[in-house]
Amino acid sequence: MGFSRTDCQFPSHGDKCSAWLYLPDGVVKPSLVVMAHGFGGLRNCGLEPFAELFAEQGLAVLLFDYRGFGESEGTPRQLISPRKHVEDYHAAVKWARGLKDINTDKIALWGTSFSGGHSIVAAAQDQKIAAISVQVPFVCGIASAAPIVIQNGPGYFFKAVSSTFRDFWRNAIAQEPYLVRIYGAPDEFAVLNTHDTKTGYESLIPPGLEVENATPARIFLTLALYRPISVAHRVNCPALVIAGENDSLIPIKAVKKAAAKMKRAEFISLPLNHFDPYLGEPFKQVSKIQLDFLKTHLS
Repeated sequence: MGFSRTDCQFPSHGDKCSAWLYLPDGVVKPSLVVMAHGFGGLRNCGLEPFAELFAEQGLAVLLFDYRGFGESEGTPRQLISPRKHVEDYHAAVKWARGLKDINTDKIALWGTSFSGGHSIVAAAQDQKIAAISVQVPFVCGIASAAPIVIQNGPGYFFKAVSSTFRDFWRNAIAQEPYLVRIYGAPDEFAVLNTHDTKTGYESLIPPGLEVENATPARIFLTLALYRPISVAHRVNCPALVIAGENDSLIPIKAVKKAAAKMKRAEFISLPLNHFDPYLGEPFKQVSKIQLDFLKTHLS
């Protein structure tokens, strides 16, 4: 089955988010999957294969960039904000519910890593969501931050705290944000710097695409305080939760605990690291599980 992809935009809190709308050929009013990337990622960094597979199999897909990222409007640029990201998910769903060619009663949320947490939060807030599918999802800031702080030692912690205050101070006096690296090697100061983060993150960036490896340092505080697990019990729709047994960024125990709080969750653990699901055989395995789940609950 073929599909078409069109550029589109939808409004979110005074700005416009840029997106791609995938429509499968020959399907009248298909169900829709709303997708966005994880921590500082862009829609063209590893997500297109998922969207294309879903569209080839009869599902419509709305794949978007958050405000402040890619071609979407919004300032400050590169601001990783869970609150704003969840707002953008809601804005995408609201816009999609106004489309005539979509089955607006069958809209699912798809998330990976950080956006896996956003999908959980958005579904907890919107009881009309038909299903969610999340892979290696971020569920608890403390659970994810603790291993990184332990790995890097007290110097990392104090540098993160000082960077955060420096960024907040600049914001208070209307200066440009103080930026830190989003990802790096273990010997580099970055928000994410486990042993496989740099190679894994860069494996998702298409050749020739320049990606800004920077974000306002306030993310250190907002990341630690973000806990999608705290609202997981309010997710009433069917949920597919795929965890990586070798994930260096998302502790599998926290993911399993979050899934257990959901009323209709299917929890699957696979021998994957955090960046495996996007490429090669792991992609084929994970995407097939997700496709089967989505088609079951969106039909």
